[in-house]
Amino acid sequence: MKPAIDVQDVSQVYVAKKKAVLAVEHISFQLLPGEFVSLIGPSGCGKTTLLSMIAGLMAPTRGVVGLFGEPVTGPSPKIGYMLQQDYLFPWRTIVDNAYIGLELRGQLTKERKDYVHHLLEEMGLIGFKDALPAQLSGGMRQRVALVRTLATDPDILLLDEPFSALDYQTKLQLEDLVAETLRDKGKSALLVTHDITEAIAMSDRIFILQPRPGRIRREVEVPADIRAELPFAAREQAHFQELFRDVWSEFEQMTAAGAAMKRREGGEGR
Repeated sequence: MKPAIDVQDVSQVYVAKKKAVLAVEHISFQLLPGEFVSLIGPSGCGKTTLLSMIAGLMAPTRGVVGLFGEPVTGPSPKIGYMLQQDYLFPWRTIVDNAYIGLELRGQLTKERKDYVHHLLEEMGLIGFKDALPAQLSGGMRQRVALVRTLATDPDILLLDEPFSALDYQTKLQLEDLVAETLRDKGKSALLVTHDITEAIAMSDRIFILQPRPGRIRREVEVPADIRAELPFAAREQAHFQELFRDVWSEFEQMTAAGAAMKRREGGEGR
């Protein structure tokens, strides 16, 4: 079985006028078809940079990114990208916003329109299809963004902190909705998040990244009892808190190492 995503020894350098910044270095991992994987780590560890390379929005400085055995050379219809902001056009109705990806690809057929209406119904939005975005709550707008992403029927969803701007109750509800939808449709997903509990509750595996430059510090496999549940119920499983403490300890170690490095750098500068 070919991996849905295959990242092979990838590094990325950003070049500015006065210096070059190594954002990520020697990153390798795979995402299998139907699998949900999360990337977590402190700010500056290159999580969004990795998503951008997988989405074909930038080429790696070194290494290769593959989708189903083919190298990524640009944006692919196999990829759907859902961001923290919903980016709905305020002058377009909900259904017209959901059509945008299909319009851009010249795929707005009656069959595809019917599928969008089906998705809106699944998400509890069909009664709001003629409303404008300003008339919807933040959680409802993110559901529209999910419909827009799924409308083009991508094989892989890239999720860049899609719940972080929501209140906690809405966030939990949307986590369950997204997880259940992706399982039902057999989609692969790669989630970037700062929220350790979210990563554990939603994922099959987790990659912890360390900063300066971003490298994979550790791979964590989520226990089967947690994976079997939707995110809300997963938080109540016996192994959940144990795994949270384990992952949290990695963040504490990274924080301590970063503080020690700053002290050394400060000493060298005197």
